[in-house]
Amino acid sequence: MRAVIQRVSEASVTIDGEVMSSIGLGFMILLGIETEDNEEDADWLCKKIAGLRVFSDDAGLMNNDLNSANGEVLVVSQFTLHASYKKGNRPSFIKAARPEQAIPLYEYFVKQLTAITAKQVKTGEFGANMKVTLINDGPVTIVMDSKNKE
Repeated sequence: MRAVIQRVSEASVTIDGEVMSSIGLGFMILLGIETEDNEEDADWLCKKIAGLRVFSDDAGLMNNDLNSANGEVLVVSQFTLHASYKKGNRPSFIKAARPEQAIPLYEYFVKQLTAITAKQVKTGEFGANMKVTLINDGPVTIVMDSKNKE
C-alpha cells in the first residue's frame, strides 16, 4: 500500500462539477493499493500517518501530529501510484489491485484512520474521475509504502 501524504492548508475533491469533500488544515492523502496488500498494510500505514509529526508547534518547528494541529484528512484512491514504467513510455498498472480487492481495503483504511485519529476522514469516490485541488503547505510531501518501511 502506497500513500502520498501532503500537508495542506486546504484541499477538495470535485466530481462532475460538484465539490464532494473539502478540508482545511490537514493531510491530503493519495492512496494506492496493490494486489499483495492486506489489512496489516493498512493498519501500519494508518498508525504511521496519524503519528506523523509535520505540523508546526509554537516555536515553528515540525513537532505536532495531526491531532495536536487539529487537522483534517482527505483520502483519494490513486491506482496510478503503482505504475510500472520500466519498459517503454506507457505505464503498466498490473500491480494495482482490482476494484473487488481495492475497494474493501480502501474502506478499511478510511475506517481505521478515522478510529485512530478520532476524526471523520473525508474521501473522494473510488474509481470516479475526480478533480483534486489543494494548497500544499510548506510544501510538505511524504511518500510511504507499507512494503518499504524506511
